[in-house]
Amino acid sequence: MGQQEAKQRIEKLKTELNHHRYFYHVLDKQEISDAAWDSLKHELASLEEQYPEFITSDSPTQRVGGEPLEKFVKIKHPEPMLSIEDVFNFKELQEWEDYMKDYLLKEMGVFPKFTYFCERKIDGVDIVLIYKKGVLFNAATRGNGLIGEDVTQNIKTIEAIPLRLEKEIDLVVRGEIFLQKKDFQKLNREREKRGLPTYANPRNIAAGSIRQLDPKITAQRFLDCYIFEIITDLGQKTHQQVHEILKQLGFKTDSQTKLCFDLKQVQKYYLFLNQKRLENSFDYDGMVVMLNDIVLQKKLSFIGKSPRWMRAYKFPGEQTTTIIEDIFIQVGRTGVLTPVAKLKPVSLMGTTVSRATLHNQDEIERLDARLGDSVIIEKAGDIIPAVVKVLKNLRTGKEKKFQMPTKCPICNGPIRKKEGEVAYYCQNKNCFASQQRKISYFVSKRCFDIEGLGPKIIGKLLEAGLISDAADLFKLQKGDIILLESPSDIKPKVLVRGFAEKSADNLIKAIDKSKEIELSRFIQALGIRHIGEQMANDLAEYFKSFEKFSQTKKEELLTLSDIGPIASQSIVMWLKNKENQKFLGKLKKYGVIIKNHYLLKAKQILKGKSFVLTGVLTSMSREKAKEKIQSLGGRVLNAVSTKTDFLVSGKNPGSKYNTAKSLRINIINEQEFLKMVR
Repeated sequence: MGQQEAKQRIEKLKTELNHHRYFYHVLDKQEISDAAWDSLKHELASLEEQYPEFITSDSPTQRVGGEPLEKFVKIKHPEPMLSIEDVFNFKELQEWEDYMKDYLLKEMGVFPKFTYFCERKIDGVDIVLIYKKGVLFNAATRGNGLIGEDVTQNIKTIEAIPLRLEKEIDLVVRGEIFLQKKDFQKLNREREKRGLPTYANPRNIAAGSIRQLDPKITAQRFLDCYIFEIITDLGQKTHQQVHEILKQLGFKTDSQTKLCFDLKQVQKYYLFLNQKRLENSFDYDGMVVMLNDIVLQKKLSFIGKSPRWMRAYKFPGEQTTTIIEDIFIQVGRTGVLTPVAKLKPVSLMGTTVSRATLHNQDEIERLDARLGDSVIIEKAGDIIPAVVKVLKNLRTGKEKKFQMPTKCPICNGPIRKKEGEVAYYCQNKNCFASQQRKISYFVSKRCFDIEGLGPKIIGKLLEAGLISDAADLFKLQKGDIILLESPSDIKPKVLVRGFAEKSADNLIKAIDKSKEIELSRFIQALGIRHIGEQMANDLAEYFKSFEKFSQTKKEELLTLSDIGPIASQSIVMWLKNKENQKFLGKLKKYGVIIKNHYLLKAKQILKGKSFVLTGVLTSMSREKAKEKIQSLGGRVLNAVSTKTDFLVSGKNPGSKYNTAKSLRINIINEQEFLKMVR
């Protein structure tokens, strides 16, 4: 930036800051957040430091005042650690309540009056603690929700976590590890004195500290912990009781919780917590809202990896200001063209942000966003960067309007905007970018799970003409790929041109190994719009074979729960498409086998019966037991409800046992189960 441009920018920044100072302090109104104000003021201070000749007495800045780790031992969680679905406004909260009422109306014929328990959503790291006879036995990180890492020795250094409980009981609890703001500042001051780079935010320190190999390092980090959930069934009827029991056992819990009798009270408390957010001694990014009644929680159960009875009501994301340096187009796996802003790099909530989504052309026009504009960006839900406001008063006249391209920037193919939608689509079915993303999704862990086949390798296979779609992967031979230039994500990196023979061999073996796939994973891998993991599982359970699924009609799909008209239409249109039918034919031709545990040649003696498994089985794993039930026509549910016919109870059963007992579900032991399935 030249001297004259700097002078103009400084003057505009001073004018803009004074404008917002007047609105805030005189009119008691606020057009931009405090974080955005601070960002503009920081930019002004930086420019004045660089060009001190332009500092004036009326400037707002002149006011007086104000390393890689070794692997840990893996631990399987006693119960899956579910994720909480987010809501961002009161309307979404009301829609969630309506959803629960509709669900319970179908399940029970009536729905009871709801009470809600609210607590702060701490911005920390999840932890699971297991106590045996009242003594801390082990502690594990969340991991993938099913398996975490053993960090017991590090957890013992945290004073807030009791090593011995007030009662000699077996117990599993869940909590959040975090760092108080004062301790975060203290750590950074010490690092500054030693000439070391400062930490970005408290959460990063908490996450890194509990994964230190040396517990002495963890002990120096002043970590804190609140426990918020009891996994073990101790007879608790409400979540309010959970907190009371935790205190009695010696755990530290959140003191700022509230029982609310309707959503109006929930909203009032949400606003109160948001208002007190900056004054708080630690960071929290929202409020967890849940049904207080645990019986209702169990009836609602969960969908996918999220409980139906709980939501994270997130606060507005932190904001800052920056400049749009460019706008480019990203092509997704469905062919959607998404405009993305290339930003002047800026720090936001401890991370450097250089890109932000502009969503679509309609959003660009609504914002009137242009190349060169000064903008406010925000992490929506504290996660996804987005442009939320253009500071038009800072324009110089050099800003340029953005126009959506008339052809795909990747393949030069035609672009069309579908009726009733805001998105533009590339019409070229063989568009490189779309194909690369589509194939990457197809081979991902939740789908075909082809190890070692990343986006860079897929890109090189497409460039070389060895594949045109995902089905072509299954006809590849070792000789086809060994001469490809080695991509940088092959480890160890090959130092000569071409794949190492071993790398090529491993890739072919991984592809061959994936040829047999379960029905639910296959449906998900097809990438049908609006069909995620849980819906793919539901479809597999209902249709039981891909042949039946491929012949379904919209009317049949609409009879299924949780599958609405949009998803139904999407499925039917995908199956009717001739290109998709050719794709399915290629998969069959190249040896892909869709496994189906539901339709083995066994008598369907368990047809119409539903089972829940709990405890440890000695004669077989729970996964094998699940497969056995399904092969005989039965269904396996994750949670006990009035729809459960049998609870199979092994050694050390969990809380499902007591739930089944209270609901008078037929409880059978392992020997009785074996007699049933023989």
